[in-house]
Amino acid sequence: MDLHVLDSFKQLIANQFDAVLCTLNTCIDQCPDSAWDGPVANHLFCQVVFHTLFCADYYLGRNEESLRKQPFHRDNEHVFRDYEELEDRKPVLLYDKPWIGTYLEFCRKKAAEAIASETAETLNARTGFERLTFTRAELYVYNIRHIQHHSAQLIMRLRLDDTADIPWFKSGWRDL
Repeated sequence: MDLHVLDSFKQLIANQFDAVLCTLNTCIDQCPDSAWDGPVANHLFCQVVFHTLFCADYYLGRNEESLRKQPFHRDNEHVFRDYEELEDRKPVLLYDKPWIGTYLEFCRKKAAEAIASETAETLNARTGFERLTFTRAELYVYNIRHIQHHSAQLIMRLRLDDTADIPWFKSGWRDL
């Protein structure tokens, strides 16, 4: 891969990661306290947000084993507890909004660092996750699509219940 193409790819993925996390952050910010533990499809608003960030965090890692070893996870064992997100069961835990904001900032920083560290070789290698049989380059797109999917669910809930207006973030992070 040409160095210019690699740099362009990394920049566009970083910009789109920031944009999608900005969308999720805006959902978090605009969610009224009365709706934070309210339903969104089959889960609660706070659980959907946590699931979205957890999966982003997970797939920004190099493999399945790297997740629990992160200092952020060790420092927040009281929140991650038994890692119910890795189990095939309905979530039961609730998450407070200020901590979720901290987790989003952690994921944002992790995304920037992970993307910056990629090489042509690592981007063309397998994901490192057994059940995902594509490249790490595609994993970034997969991860962004997952965040956008759940952000859209949250946006719909906010618009139906609270007439919130979540803007479209084209590229990069934008403070509102």
